[in-house]
Amino acid sequence: MTYEVHLKGTPCSPYTRKMLAYLRYRRIPYKYLMGTAADIAGMPKPKVELLPTFYLPNAQGQIEAVTDSTPLIRRFERDFPTRAAIPSHPVLRFIDSLLEDYADEWLSKAMFHYRWHYPQDVANAGQFVMLQWLQVAVSDETLAPYSSQFSARQVGRLGLVGSNPTTLPEIEAGYVRLLHLLDRHFQCHPFLMGKRPGSSDFALFGQLSQMAQLDQSAVRIMVRTSPRVFSWVHMMDDLSGWEPQDDDWLGVEHLPETLGDLLRELARGYLPVMRANAQALLSGTKEFTTTVDGKPWSQQSVPYQGKCLRWLREEFDALGSDDKTLATFILNQHDCIDLVQ
Repeated sequence: MTYEVHLKGTPCSPYTRKMLAYLRYRRIPYKYLMGTAADIAGMPKPKVELLPTFYLPNAQGQIEAVTDSTPLIRRFERDFPTRAAIPSHPVLRFIDSLLEDYADEWLSKAMFHYRWHYPQDVANAGQFVMLQWLQVAVSDETLAPYSSQFSARQVGRLGLVGSNPTTLPEIEAGYVRLLHLLDRHFQCHPFLMGKRPGSSDFALFGQLSQMAQLDQSAVRIMVRTSPRVFSWVHMMDDLSGWEPQDDDWLGVEHLPETLGDLLRELARGYLPVMRANAQALLSGTKEFTTTVDGKPWSQQSVPYQGKCLRWLREEFDALGSDDKTLATFILNQHDCIDLVQ
């Protein structure tokens, strides 16, 4: 299938950065409409305003606004066959999906926390985000109320992503732990999935791109903790010249210890919170409390994350018998089996 890929986004959106890096690696031609450009161009509106927004043909050939990076990557994998970013082995593909969701739905908590918790970061982000959205050419007098109003709205949403006085220590400790684990992995492997990037790499890059460039408290922690991860983020931005080979994926029968450690980190926080969120949604509860690393964790329930957990379980259930046995062994070995039970 051949069609033009148009999208609206902004550099301060981790999911925009995720998709732009993915498109560059896949060598899929695209037209990037920054900030308000798509509104000027008269593009259709999505059902929910999210970034990035893609403008793609539907089954009838009509252009529609499409959001949600994970299913978009699956669509592009089907429509553009070369330089795949989804592993060929079903079990490795499932692990890639799991790590992609971890980055999108768990690491995003740290990204949002560092952007909107500390006053100095709020002041910086309010200006940076609005300058990018308004495409720079705006007076300070015009910029000020936009920045102030947007910052106030985002600070008010901290509770939605789970950043509060109870969860703050674990969010910040988890960020540092992840940097150490990634540093170890990248000493031997250029990507999470081996010698070529998977969708999880682009999801990880999307969140870390903000924490390596825009959000100054997070930037200082990353530079101090792992110059290697800092360098990896900048490398990931444009992989159009990377030449992948078919055997560059990790061998699923012998996953490296460093990837296993990342799965155990996933089991430490992401897994209990996603399960508690799902239980809260089933019972119609708007907030939930669970424990992360033996400490209390409280936040609002998030319907979309309930869908993410269901999609992962459906992918696991769709595995063939032998692949499901292997996947179960890997999940058991790394404390992740509760994901599918």
